[in-house]
Amino acid sequence: MTAKILIVEDESAIREMLAFVLDQHGFNTTSAEDFDSAINMISEPYPDLILLDWMFPGGSGIQLAKRLRQDEFTRQIPIIMLTARGEEEDKVRGLEVGADDYMTKPFSPKELVARIKAVLRRSSPTSLEEPIDVQGLMLDPVSHRVTVGDQVLEMGPTEFRLLHFFMTHPERVYSREQLLDNVWGTNVYVEDRTVDVHIRRLRKAIEPSEHDRLIQTVRGAGYRFSTRL
Repeated sequence: MTAKILIVEDESAIREMLAFVLDQHGFNTTSAEDFDSAINMISEPYPDLILLDWMFPGGSGIQLAKRLRQDEFTRQIPIIMLTARGEEEDKVRGLEVGADDYMTKPFSPKELVARIKAVLRRSSPTSLEEPIDVQGLMLDPVSHRVTVGDQVLEMGPTEFRLLHFFMTHPERVYSREQLLDNVWGTNVYVEDRTVDVHIRRLRKAIEPSEHDRLIQTVRGAGYRFSTRL
């Protein structure tokens, strides 16, 4: 099935260029130029991914990302933020509000397509696998749901992939580089700092169930998923 991508960008030249490039690569694109039109277009059938500019009339990419992550029907939609801002704190801010990746303008169309494909791959549910249960924390790859008893724990697609990897590879320390290779995939342009942001988001998502203690920081080495203190 062709992936549907919503482009939220107020500059018409950039919006048209993005649509042209993505259409050429087989994606189905729609576009919005401001906050209100973007909200109106994020409805069933929902887009498979959103390319979200940092600033546009009526609001900001940060505001829209927050709103999407707070809605049960849109919180799972992957987001790639597009912006001229290159400062590290802006990248971290975008990731912390729910973006799955971040691209700084100007960028090459080839890199954009590669990142879109990578985000779509890792946001897709792992199919045909049995649920995994660690001390009552249940991850079901088929339904793409994480639960503790009757409580559903909400998290983004990247956090789901990260937790799935941890739960299937316990009691071993993984460096940031190893996590990037295994969760994000090789040949994907993602910074090491991105791992730390998603670890924080994952811990926050499972914190109410007190399972955040299972994700342990190993100073100078990386992270480990362990039932041992």
